[in-house]
Amino acid sequence: MLFFWFQQDVLSLHWGVLLLAAMLVGGVYLDSRLGEPAKFHPLVGFGRWSRLLEHVLNRISGAPGYLVGVVAVVAALLPLILIIWMLQSSATLSLIGTCLLQLVILYLCIGWHSLQEHVSDVWRGLATDDLPAGREALAKIVSRNTQVLDADEVAQAGIESTLENSSDALFATLFWFLIGGAEAALLHRWVNTLDAMWGYRNERYFYFGWAAARLDDAMAWLPARLTAFSFVLAAGEYRQKSLDCWRTQAKYCDSPNGGVVMTSGAGALNRTLSQRADYQGIIKQKPVMGCGLPAGVDDIPRAIRLVKQAILIQLSFMVFCCLSLHYITGVM
Repeated sequence: MLFFWFQQDVLSLHWGVLLLAAMLVGGVYLDSRLGEPAKFHPLVGFGRWSRLLEHVLNRISGAPGYLVGVVAVVAALLPLILIIWMLQSSATLSLIGTCLLQLVILYLCIGWHSLQEHVSDVWRGLATDDLPAGREALAKIVSRNTQVLDADEVAQAGIESTLENSSDALFATLFWFLIGGAEAALLHRWVNTLDAMWGYRNERYFYFGWAAARLDDAMAWLPARLTAFSFVLAAGEYRQKSLDCWRTQAKYCDSPNGGVVMTSGAGALNRTLSQRADYQGIIKQKPVMGCGLPAGVDDIPRAIRLVKQAILIQLSFMVFCCLSLHYITGVM
């Protein structure tokens, strides 16, 4: 969005950054109040389209499978190209109409309210000593087999998902909207959805999902580090621990972006995350992340509060930047 306004004259930029700040705050507010639409969500339709493509195209292994994966990513993004064209055509709308359209798309791209509800369901199950309910709730937000996890491992997996997925569903979405508007936010969420569906390192997806996983890594690289830094700032008395965990532990994590978010977040909570993970029959012991005592059920609400504090910090900084640009262009 900043890219668009910088292409305009000084007067347009002067008022455009105020509208941008209002849309950023409005998108977060709408998600917090309304959550995801009950009957329609563009990512659901995109998921169905992606499953169809995978069923048709994922038939080749080895090196040619990489190329097929690239073709699949391009094909999967074709509907997005149509949507972007429609958004560009919306320039014929009034300024208010265009901003409302951008705001609605931003709201649809943010997934924090839904994530918070699912993680809270995990907490309620464990808090009432209903481990099966906690496992069932966790299974809705992770791809691993939750039936082999004990109560502490379920809690730690819930905290891990809260930290990692908040970066994708909230922080990165706002970042890309700030940079490129609804078009960039949609691109990020669609690429992230492809990675969630195809980015596994198993026999089925190792070659086919490579392109989607690498594209998601590239788009999430900077937002993930901004998220980790926000966790450091929100850590209070554990700020140094959060920073130290990020510096020393992230390199041992498989994900180049998830690692920095989870290690800094775990350090900010002064808790340790470490558990088994069963990914489609492959048992894997994940590296220790964080410090202090092992995380438990009572730390799930703390993780949610940490994310809320971090988004307040990051959103405040974004609004401050917009207001600063508004002031600077006003005196030019």
